[in-house]
Amino acid sequence: MFTGCGTALVTPFKLDGSLDEATLRSLVDRQIAAGIDFLVPCGTTGESPTLTHKEHLRVVEITIERAKLANRKVPVVGGAGGYNTAEVITMAREIEALGADGLLSVAPYYNKPTQEGLYQHFKAIAAATRLPIILYNIQGRTGINIETATVKRLAEIPNIVGVKEASGNISQMAQVLHQLPETFDVLCGDDAITIPLISLGGRGVISVLSNELPAEMTQLTHFALEGNYPEARKMQRQLMPLMEANFLEANPGPAKYVMSQMGLLELAFRLPMVPPSEATRARLDAVMTQMKLRQTAAAHS
Repeated sequence: MFTGCGTALVTPFKLDGSLDEATLRSLVDRQIAAGIDFLVPCGTTGESPTLTHKEHLRVVEITIERAKLANRKVPVVGGAGGYNTAEVITMAREIEALGADGLLSVAPYYNKPTQEGLYQHFKAIAAATRLPIILYNIQGRTGINIETATVKRLAEIPNIVGVKEASGNISQMAQVLHQLPETFDVLCGDDAITIPLISLGGRGVISVLSNELPAEMTQLTHFALEGNYPEARKMQRQLMPLMEANFLEANPGPAKYVMSQMGLLELAFRLPMVPPSEATRARLDAVMTQMKLRQTAAAHS
């Protein structure tokens, strides 16, 4: 179910800061039309910490509604993570009730639990829902690494089915793929290293870039999964400038700026996120000119 390219959806806001439901619908429809494999609303790319509980559920609900309207069933993996296990459990149960196909649960941030604490946290969430769960390991944002031994323990729980690996540590990713069963989904959390992770046995990517270019990132992922690495590398060369530019500042700032210039959404954030600096905008503008994104915006809308 969670093979290929999944989009870590941005959450569109209106200029007054309110949730832009109409734009969210159009973004989801665009993703599905482009052939995306699955959708991940309300992850950290979706600025989920700034959403109210009600808004969080509404974003997931709209995504599911649009996915069900599509000619093909596109799985929806709702974000449900945080440092308060009880709150995450509540969110997980509510997302399950909405009809989601799975959950993405980021490691608890700030409080830096021990590996045993991480195990007990995810075990409790898994016990509270029937949905398959993808762990999300991103030490650079959470301050804690889900070590391979802990992932291995968690994989013994039937509905913990995979991990989004954004540690940036290729050796750790290789270790996870070597020690975990082949049935355990290892997904890349960094667009730029999707190809090497798949070459090691990974199942795909949960992507930021696919917010901007869903068809292209899906094609790159599929080429790699098919073992067509020459074509995958060709796509990588085309997309690499944007892969790098998307992280000139904290995600999703640059991606939202590019999308706003493509006419896909308003450039709006909730504090403490702010629009990219003038210097970053200039660099993003240069990448967009290089990749002819403004000229082709209509084709991607």
